[in-house]
Amino acid sequence: MNSSLTAKAYFSGFELAHDTYNAITAASNGKLYYVLCSESYEIGGQMYAYDPTTDQTEWIADLTEICGEKDANAIPQGKSHVRFYESNGKLYFATHIGVYEMIEGMERLPQNAPDGKSLYPSGHFLSYDLATGAFEDLAIAPEGEGILTMTMDRERGHLYGITWPLGYFIHYDISAKTLKTVGLVSAKGEAGIPGDDYRVLCRSMVVDPSDGAVYFSTSEGDIFTYHPDNEGLQKVEGVDLRIDYFGKYDPKHPGSMGYNWRKIFWYAPEQVAYGIHGNSGYLFRFDPKTPKIEIVERLTSEPSRKSGMFDQFSYGYLGFQPSPDGETIHYLTGGPIYIDGKRLKGADQISKGAAKGLENLHLITFHIPTQTYQDHGPIFYADGSRPTYVNSIAIGADGAVYTLARFDHNGREIQDLVKIDLKTKEYYL
Repeated sequence: MNSSLTAKAYFSGFELAHDTYNAITAASNGKLYYVLCSESYEIGGQMYAYDPTTDQTEWIADLTEICGEKDANAIPQGKSHVRFYESNGKLYFATHIGVYEMIEGMERLPQNAPDGKSLYPSGHFLSYDLATGAFEDLAIAPEGEGILTMTMDRERGHLYGITWPLGYFIHYDISAKTLKTVGLVSAKGEAGIPGDDYRVLCRSMVVDPSDGAVYFSTSEGDIFTYHPDNEGLQKVEGVDLRIDYFGKYDPKHPGSMGYNWRKIFWYAPEQVAYGIHGNSGYLFRFDPKTPKIEIVERLTSEPSRKSGMFDQFSYGYLGFQPSPDGETIHYLTGGPIYIDGKRLKGADQISKGAAKGLENLHLITFHIPTQTYQDHGPIFYADGSRPTYVNSIAIGADGAVYTLARFDHNGREIQDLVKIDLKTKEYYL
């Protein structure tokens, strides 16, 4: 007996809505907050909220405007590439650039602004007060860089970021209101030259709440740590991500996340982090105190496990998050499509983070205490079409899974809010 799930798509009102990575989170007030990104040189990304009790979306703000740059005639704040982190009644997040310039066949930070515009002014750390609706512009990243990756030490009030494309590690102290640029995390990051100093950058960091140390990975498979009481970035010795099960990668070339973990979070009951390697789909357990990494399970869909093939999204998927009680991992990942018994095959290689071919979207759950894996089946819209470019997830207080996915709206493909309710599960032979 097989099963499938039905996804409900919402049009929030933004006709230019483009692919969003990470930027959706369930807040303590029961609402889902998310950003719809923009590829426009004129209009930046937009922030929205969804209320499950009313089943309605609400526009909150324009990212460029809350950064104080609405009248600057600069390239707008087109994206947020990070989750929202809640602390003391506020949501903390960051902005990123949404447009690129093709330079020697690669998407690069624009060097030439169109129509008299000035270049991108840098990403911002921001906060949003859930009670008052007030935004605060906290800090701006260095050297015209966007903020690609972010995490928060809630206990100590620190924000950490990795910028794009060079890959600076930055640290913002909320109480002191100070921003520190610590250094580059991996060669020249995604501004580097392929085959030389190019390195794909880590998209997820994790804080050990016990001591405030933050950890990130590199495409070479090394793990680095930073602590605000110490100078610089420190390599964690005695452990790495160069694991045979993850595959073999050349970290100097684009087209994969290399040995980077794709997403990671802290699991308090065991005082360890659980992470996913995006390309292979292997779930692992990282104990920073030992230090040690253990493979737990291949968390891909059942059809992927049987085929033995990687998913079609070249970087793997970011829709990886624990349930509100922290015990059950929810993972939105791919599953191969079979036509007349043959697997639909995509491109062998592409030079950026994108889909190499069409595949189904599956919801996987993994209950950590009992080590129980379940594939809830492929997900379809009511008309039978597939959600695609899914790289975000939030689990609502209502138990539904929320994400941002592509769908057709009035004859145009956009990306917007999607709700996946496990009560919609249908069974078939």
